[in-house]
Amino acid sequence: MRGTFIVIEGFDGVGKSTLSNRLAGRLRSEGHDVLEVREPGGTPVAEAARAAVLDPELDATIEAELFLILAARADLVSKIILPALEDGRVVISDRFDLSTEAYQVAGRQLPREAVMSANMLATGGLTPDVTLVLDTPIAVAIARRAGKGDAPDRIEQVDEEVQARIAAAFEQADGPGVVHIDATGTVDEVEAAAWQVVLTKLSGTSRVSAG
Repeated sequence: MRGTFIVIEGFDGVGKSTLSNRLAGRLRSEGHDVLEVREPGGTPVAEAARAAVLDPELDATIEAELFLILAARADLVSKIILPALEDGRVVISDRFDLSTEAYQVAGRQLPREAVMSANMLATGGLTPDVTLVLDTPIAVAIARRAGKGDAPDRIEQVDEEVQARIAAAFEQADGPGVVHIDATGTVDEVEAAAWQVVLTKLSGTSRVSAG
């Protein structure tokens, strides 16, 4: 039986990594075999691409940025995600194709049709079973990110206009399996809302609202 592919999306600072870790722990406690991955990254090729695309000193074109990300995704999907799903595991990914739509299409304003065609080639047509989009006002997300004290990476250094387009793309995202979750609450509240969506998906019943 094919496993379940869960993706957590949203603007930097909304709490994707925290939710991924919490959901993985909860699923494991319920007896599920869970694999956590992040994008870009997860294989030697993908980690090299990640280091390049996030390097503040890298003077890359927006097209080069896109292909670095897609190279990382292609390697991760082929070597890690697909084998895990074929083994019946639950895969939780911190980012996937919606991030490409938000950052490279909406933010960088690359042509959507061409970008998503390239993404289709990179993924072999793999789509998430459920995509949890964490919604938080952009000012809140930026403040959370700044509170960590880390120096902003290359992607985080884009100007306010680009950041606004990225945030709007996440806020307006829709489609099969996409569920928006209010991420302005406590960590426990966000986890509870996400857990109801995941539980419903795993049980095979119709999807319920996370609101």
